[in-house]
Amino acid sequence: MQQTFEQARENMVESQLRPNKVTDAALLEALRNVPREKFVPRHLQGVAYVDEDVPLGNGRYLREPVIVARLIQEAGIRKNDIVLDIGCNTGYSTAIMGYLAGTVVGLEMDNTLAQEADKLLHDLDICNAVVVQQKTLTEGYAQQGPYDVILINGSVPAVPEGIKAQLAEGGRLVTVVSTHGHMGSAVLVTRMGGHFSTRVLFDAATPTLAGFEPNKSFVF
Repeated sequence: MQQTFEQARENMVESQLRPNKVTDAALLEALRNVPREKFVPRHLQGVAYVDEDVPLGNGRYLREPVIVARLIQEAGIRKNDIVLDIGCNTGYSTAIMGYLAGTVVGLEMDNTLAQEADKLLHDLDICNAVVVQQKTLTEGYAQQGPYDVILINGSVPAVPEGIKAQLAEGGRLVTVVSTHGHMGSAVLVTRMGGHFSTRVLFDAATPTLAGFEPNKSFVF
């Protein structure tokens, strides 16, 4: 089975990611090295490499490989960067970015997922990444900021100003903004000179990150 997963990982890189503009050599090497199947429930390991979101339970998902990879690539992570991974789930994206950055902080509100992420990072000997569990994700984690890169791991109706404020000068934030349901746009938010600019990157459909659901309005 191990060989099967290794082949599935290579197929993911060559058949899903490269044809969809994921070309960064260091990122592709990280994606080859991190065993995605370990970050999903055991009974779903056989579908860990399909180009779809994999359910983790309680409305949480391991995001499809293409969206995760393209967002990380657009963030332009450098070896000395400090990265915040908001909604890290079981830690897959945290592990990937651990290969690219100086330090990665995974932020997770579900205690079970946070514990699993911490265990997996330890088992994979990714020593420059830590997982922090707190009750909400919408406030980010200013204690370890400012950050060179922030990944919000799911779609949000808008990027909270308090999270943008945790970017360092020259910092980059990547996520999917979706204001009309499932379909949205991947965006890159950059901080320069104390100001924020937003650039739309590509169309993306991914579930809303838990805790970032838009407020329900009354319909008359």
